[in-house]
Amino acid sequence: MMLAASISLVLGFAFLTWGCTNYMVTPGASEDGSTLYAYTYDTVPTFGGIKFLPAEDHDPGAKKKIYNVETGEYMGEIDEVLHTYKVVGNMNEFQLTVGETTFGGIESLSSQTGGMLDYDSLIFTTLQRAKTAREAIQVMTDLVAEYGYSCSGETFSFLDPKEAWFMDMIGKGEGEKGAVWVAQRIPDGFIAAHANQAKTTRFPIDDPDNCKYSEDVVSFAKRKGLYPTEKPDSEFNFQDVYSPMDFTRARYCESRV
Repeated sequence: MMLAASISLVLGFAFLTWGCTNYMVTPGASEDGSTLYAYTYDTVPTFGGIKFLPAEDHDPGAKKKIYNVETGEYMGEIDEVLHTYKVVGNMNEFQLTVGETTFGGIESLSSQTGGMLDYDSLIFTTLQRAKTAREAIQVMTDLVAEYGYSCSGETFSFLDPKEAWFMDMIGKGEGEKGAVWVAQRIPDGFIAAHANQAKTTRFPIDDPDNCKYSEDVVSFAKRKGLYPTEKPDSEFNFQDVYSPMDFTRARYCESRV
């Protein structure tokens, strides 16, 4: 979700608090070998709501209407697939689960005229089309590349019965289309969490079985002057470049996890 609109008074000071937290447990870290997922989504408009999308067949050439989850604005149409899967809440019929927390990131990258898909439409469209975490990452990033990205930076969670991944994604801003992103598999036997702050720091550029990323995640930053052109790609730190840590993020986001 976007930055939650809640204010806390602590020791006489007013602080903006952010509202989403994700916990992910891999099979090797759970007692019965299951993947486990916990997701808080603290936003008043969706309080108490659980989305249900039935499995459906669609005619060739069918379209899917896209609306912005926070404003209700009609964003346009995307091509529908021939069959979509049943979804209840944030899980589909194959036990694929997708969730998120918003980290925002560099403000200049948060708007993209013509971008159609926000975090909500990406999550539920992906759940309707993918069976596994790896497949979901591919579906989601393909959608963003084709139709554009219409919100600020997000950390997405992907879990299926065998493994768990997270992905940091941020748009390319005005005059561009799509987003840059890095997805990493959580090693089996580990627990991971994120709460409104990008989790990706430095990442392996030559381990495709455990780390996937957009081909321009570093070159885009160099082109925009966000990362020195002379520095090697292997030293690139996603968080430092696209969502720099500050007091608020450290105290009210990182402290939750």
